[in-house]
Amino acid sequence: MIKSIVIAGFGGQGVMLMGKIIAEAAMFDGLNVTWLPSYGPEMRGGTANCTVIIGDEPIGSPVVDSPDVVIAMNIPSMMKFEEILKKDGTILLNSSVIDRAPSRKDLKVYKIDANKIADTIGNAKILNMVTLGAFAKATGFIKIEAIGKALEETFANRNKKLVDLNLQAVENGMKLVTD
Repeated sequence: MIKSIVIAGFGGQGVMLMGKIIAEAAMFDGLNVTWLPSYGPEMRGGTANCTVIIGDEPIGSPVVDSPDVVIAMNIPSMMKFEEILKKDGTILLNSSVIDRAPSRKDLKVYKIDANKIADTIGNAKILNMVTLGAFAKATGFIKIEAIGKALEETFANRNKKLVDLNLQAVENGMKLVTD
């Protein structure tokens, strides 16, 4: 099993951190991973993105032509990556920012009101962790325990409250996926 994920959004939405947490959580689950950030011209106002591949067998290349999952945090990201998503793939949309549906009808679509949930928790910066929780529940690619370990490692030299806050956001995101 090899699964590929593209995560995309504007700078400041935590796209790269979300990708790193997914990759680290998959490693804690004993899977092989690659994480490939894109720091090209997107940094100047367009979409920033990263690709994560996870699998139980060796991964030949970090490059993905047709991902299994797209996490789109804004409209330009949805428009850019929807077209390359595998047939019957999964797309998670930050519905706080994306006010339209994908044009493809063969996709499994999850609308996550990430900004609203993050604001409700009390920190707008954790919208990426809300989305990460929804991703984990929707796909089953990574487990909550592994996400917790990845958050602890990521914030090891910082305040423990950051780990708890981010984990709370992940758990709230998981609750948004009901099927």
